[in-house]
Amino acid sequence: MKISLNWLKDHLAPLSYSPEEISEMLTAIGLEVEGVEETESIPGGLKGVVIGEVLTCERHPNADKLSVTTVDIGKDEALHIVCGAPNVAAGQKVLVATVGTTLYPISGDPLVLKKGKIRGEVSEGMICAEDELGLGHDHSGILVLPAEAETGMPASAYFKIETDVVFEIGLTPNRSDATSHLGVARDLAAFLRINKDYSGNMPEAPQQDLPLSPSTDSVQVEVLDTQACPRYAGLTIRGVQVGESPDWLKNRLRSIGVRPKNNVVDVTNFILHDLGQPLHAFDTAHLAGRTIRVSTLPAGTPFVTLDEVERTLEDNDLMICDGELTGHCMAGVFGGMRSGVSEATTELFLESAHFHPAWIRRTSMHHQLRTDAAKVFEKGSDPAVVVAALKRAAALIVELAGGEIIGPLVDIYPEPIQPAQVTLRFAQAERLIGADLSEQVIRDILDALGMSVISEKDGEVVVAVPTSRADVTREVDVLEEIVRIYGLDRVPSPQSIRFAHSVAEYPSVHQVRQGIAEQLAGSGFQEMMALSLSQSSYYQNGSLARPAEDLVFIHNTSNARLDILRPDMLMSALEAV
Repeated sequence: MKISLNWLKDHLAPLSYSPEEISEMLTAIGLEVEGVEETESIPGGLKGVVIGEVLTCERHPNADKLSVTTVDIGKDEALHIVCGAPNVAAGQKVLVATVGTTLYPISGDPLVLKKGKIRGEVSEGMICAEDELGLGHDHSGILVLPAEAETGMPASAYFKIETDVVFEIGLTPNRSDATSHLGVARDLAAFLRINKDYSGNMPEAPQQDLPLSPSTDSVQVEVLDTQACPRYAGLTIRGVQVGESPDWLKNRLRSIGVRPKNNVVDVTNFILHDLGQPLHAFDTAHLAGRTIRVSTLPAGTPFVTLDEVERTLEDNDLMICDGELTGHCMAGVFGGMRSGVSEATTELFLESAHFHPAWIRRTSMHHQLRTDAAKVFEKGSDPAVVVAALKRAAALIVELAGGEIIGPLVDIYPEPIQPAQVTLRFAQAERLIGADLSEQVIRDILDALGMSVISEKDGEVVVAVPTSRADVTREVDVLEEIVRIYGLDRVPSPQSIRFAHSVAEYPSVHQVRQGIAEQLAGSGFQEMMALSLSQSSYYQNGSLARPAEDLVFIHNTSNARLDILRPDMLMSALEAV
């Protein structure tokens, strides 16, 4: 997972530590940094490119389609540059790549510019087109700047190139809370408050007020399976104009390796990586009956996903359907061909939901669709941020794409998920952590983590765990959080280590088994070693059929077909044969 330092600072200010220090802090609290990379909003950062003024422009004596120019770049002497662009002319302000500059064009490999002769004329640089600098796709001619552009100014300053540091974090499966910049900022802020006297505000999801225009024509929503979808929210935005996103938004996405598409899709991707809440925007023109139904479809139903692949649905694939129960999206996993917005979209329905992790993981693994949204949902998304993320995204879409939000805001949440309550004993904390933490230190850490104390009595407290921490359900989990923020390196090492000495019986069962195997192999036998897992389908029909209660089923995330512990050796042997 990639985390941008500039993006992190949006949630956590001030943050005056060096990237190396932040990297060490993140690793210390369990968000192991596997790599650190410096990036620019434009590849290469336009280093070596300056603003120049074309002083003279004459036809090349030996080539009809080339021009010989002299260009002032703010140095003592003007540069002689041969240019092939049809629109070059004296008096223009242009972008000049000087000798030694590495260019990163939109297409093709990087190019190091060298001094040379072109058809007998010396060329000491290059007057560049938009695509040659990675600024856009236009190659019809050189990029001409406004007359007020300052000669000699570095192009990086003129275009306000944004530099950033990106941390590559090896996120463990339990840390659903840290799949976003907000989650990482919360964790880092807790560490800073306890260890670095940080006094700034703790990062929180922004609370947005939305102007809702009342309407009787907004999209209707029905959730037919509230177990698979405990919370579903959405709203309708009318009059949008889909187009290009502003530079700040494109820079944020590019920094973490996400390719910008358009202002609506970019906003949904931004909220996903900012707040950790996946969103989906539906073009209402394709929603039959102006209705959203959250339901499953019959097994065997064909569904064409956004990658233009037709997939066959299982009866436990949760789907987002329209009023005619036509599938538009694999809930929380992947959209369909008809689900997304396009340049023709003028009205959209914006979805924000909390899906049951098991349902999403089952669909994601079965169809081999490992999307960013699925990775968040299967870890356990935060139901408390659903509406806040929806409002933030809607406000951004209206800001960038225009339109108006028509009400009401839909929020179907029949059984609100309550924060888990865990009893913590202070004596147990000292015994398991191995450090003498005072009650006040423990309370400070819990407060920094957003875990409030809801009741207490002699020697213990009851802690309310935020819904963002789906993995914290036991006392030992809370203690792990405490020592993680307190600092494992602050726990003293014991002066002595005690262990029980055990002696294996003679002869060793392992050695006997290995010896027999070697004797048999040496006599010409072949040895077969198989997994202890098998397929339940082998034992559901035919002469090998067994009652389901006699089979030990497992949830195998790496191979869904191997779903039971093998009841015998026969099928494994036959597979090997």
